Amino acid sequence: MGLEVKMASVIYPGDNGREAVQALHEIDLRINTGDFVVALGASGCGKSTLLNLIAGFLSPTTGQILLDGTDVEGPGADRAVVFQKHALLPWLDVMGNITFGLRLRGIAADERAEIASEYIGLLGLSGFETSPVYMLSGGMQQRVGIARALTCDPKILLMDEPLGALDALTREKAQELILNIWHETHKSIFFITHSVEEALFMGTQLIVMSPRPGRITHSFQLPFSQRFLAGASARQVKASQDFIDVREEVLEIIFSDEEQVA
Repeated sequence: MGLEVKMASVIYPGDNGREAVQALHEIDLRINTGDFVVALGASGCGKSTLLNLIAGFLSPTTGQILLDGTDVEGPGADRAVVFQKHALLPWLDVMGNITFGLRLRGIAADERAEIASEYIGLLGLSGFETSPVYMLSGGMQQRVGIARALTCDPKILLMDEPLGALDALTREKAQELILNIWHETHKSIFFITHSVEEALFMGTQLIVMSPRPGRITHSFQLPFSQRFLAGASARQVKASQDFIDVREEVLEIIFSDEEQVA
C-alpha cells in the first residue's frame, strides 16, 4: 500500500518570547511500494522535518502519517533512517554495527550473521567484517550505515543527505551503489539532498519544497535512474539533453524561491 502523508503541518512552539514557527504547511505526499522519492528545496524548506515525521521522530501538529494504512505514532523497525553522519558505534567492528539492530531485537547470533552477510556482499563490504569502523573511509562507513538499516528489512528507507559529506568522485560512485541496492531490494526510499543533479539522477519522483512554511510546490516524474539501471552510464544519463533541461527548470524554481525569501 505504501506511505501517505495527509495534510500534515508542523508548528514549532515559540519559547523565551519567540514566536511559533510553522515548518510545514499541509503536506500531501504518497510513496508507493518501490518508489524512490527525492525531496529538494532551499535551506529551511522543511525537508528534514518531513523526514522526521515519516520516521516517527516528530508528530504532525495537524494531519496524519500512514504506513500501509496504519497511523505512524513513533519510530519503528518498518522505517529505517540513514543520516548524513553515519552514526556508527566506534567500539564495534563492521559486523557488530551492521547487526546491532538485530541484536537489540533479540535475534540469535547465527541468524544475525546470516542476515547481515547478504547486505555485506551487496554493499561490497566482504572481507571487512572484523575491521574497526573508524579505520574505514567515509564512503565505506556510509555503506556500513546503509547495510545496518537494510538488515532490519524496513518497508521504507529514509535517507537524510547521506552523501553530503563525501568527495565528488566517491559521491558519484555511492549514487550508483544506492540505485543498484534499490533495484535489488525493491525498497521504497525517501531521500533528501541539496544537489539538483543527484536528485534527478536517483529519483523516480522529485518533489520541490518552498521556503518556510514548507509546501510541495512542484512534482516531477523522472526516467533517469531507469536509464542507468538499463545499462547507460551515469555520465551518459547526466549529459543527455532532457536531463539538462529538467535540471535547469528545477534550478530556476529554487533560485526564484530563494529570491522571494531574500
